Amino acid sequence: MNNDEMNQILELNGEERYDYFLSLVGEEREIWILVNADNRFLKIESGDGDIAHLPVWPRAAFAAEYAKGSDDLSPKSISLPDFFRKWVPGLTKDGLEVGVFPGRDDTLWITDPEELKRDLQDELASF
Repeated sequence: MNNDEMNQILELNGEERYDYFLSLVGEEREIWILVNADNRFLKIESGDGDIAHLPVWPRAAFAAEYAKGSDDLSPKSISLPDFFRKWVPGLTKDGLEVGVFPGRDDTLWITDPEELKRDLQDELASF
């Protein structure tokens, strides 16, 4: 993917990026997160602390672009079966939402882990 393609995708609104995420993850069968040197995943909390979410991306390049300027973060792949089996129950237990594919405009689609799992399973059914 070249820079122009990446920029076009990052300029999409939150809902369009969510749909792109579902489609690409359905094809690739993996989700990307950011982790630090200690292999701890990036978690973002709202200013008032009401909402905490795990940001996720459909490709390593998008996660790396988001992490630009941070020396400590690098993309890490999670297979879709692992995400469904381990991450969704863990995120639910910890009360974490999922922030799907943050864009340049700082908008993103925040969803419940179980809802994202259902949407991804619906997407997989179309293949």
